[in-house]
Amino acid sequence: MKDQVASFLLAVQFLTRLPIPGWLAYTEARMAGSAAYYPLVGVLVGALCSAVFWGASLLFPPLVSIILAIAAGLLLTGAFHEDGLADTFDGIGGGHTRESALEIMRDSRLGTYGTLALVAALGLKAAILTDLPSHLLLYAFPAAHGLSRLSSVITIATSRYVRTEGTGKPVSQGISLPGLLIAGITAAAILLTWIYLLPAAPMLLGLAGLTIGHVAMRAFFEFKLNGYTGDTLGAVQQASEIGFYLGLLAWL
Repeated sequence: MKDQVASFLLAVQFLTRLPIPGWLAYTEARMAGSAAYYPLVGVLVGALCSAVFWGASLLFPPLVSIILAIAAGLLLTGAFHEDGLADTFDGIGGGHTRESALEIMRDSRLGTYGTLALVAALGLKAAILTDLPSHLLLYAFPAAHGLSRLSSVITIATSRYVRTEGTGKPVSQGISLPGLLIAGITAAAILLTWIYLLPAAPMLLGLAGLTIGHVAMRAFFEFKLNGYTGDTLGAVQQASEIGFYLGLLAWL
């Protein structure tokens, strides 16, 4: 149990800017096990976004409230996944070979492809969420953030890490069956809570959109890289999150 708590806290530290207790002892095994808790951390991030949206909506119009909620998520995560999305598009768009793509993705500077991807992703989120009813948004944020991080976990479990070092190195050996079970239980809790409180149809379409986003993004980078990096995990999360929102919008 102590190792599981430590792995959860390491997942919080890895995916967000939140500090963790100083007594926590880092081990490679605990860090590798942290991937199991990515969906749970996503739920926490999404819950904060919902809280910010709810509070802001008491004073401001929907679009402003949504932008503030998105900004809160960016602040909490340090734009961790968005940075991965930008680096992935810079690398795949600008690299003619696998090696050159990986080198470009390592460069901290933002290029044209990455800039366009960021603008499109953030613009899409704001545009889609503005058209969703407020009561749905309060549940959409935690569900989308949690399930889209499960999408990254699935990538870890079904692909291979292509670098010898980097942000994805701690989970480069994949994820254990117990870890997949923990991530799956978190996803199941998200689904059951949604179905208990809201109609099932939007969730089904949201899952369809998330799946399309997951498959499309993996096809985009795996064809050239023949695997994944830490950056592409962020890209998968972003594509899956946007796909989930698009599915909810299609339901309307």
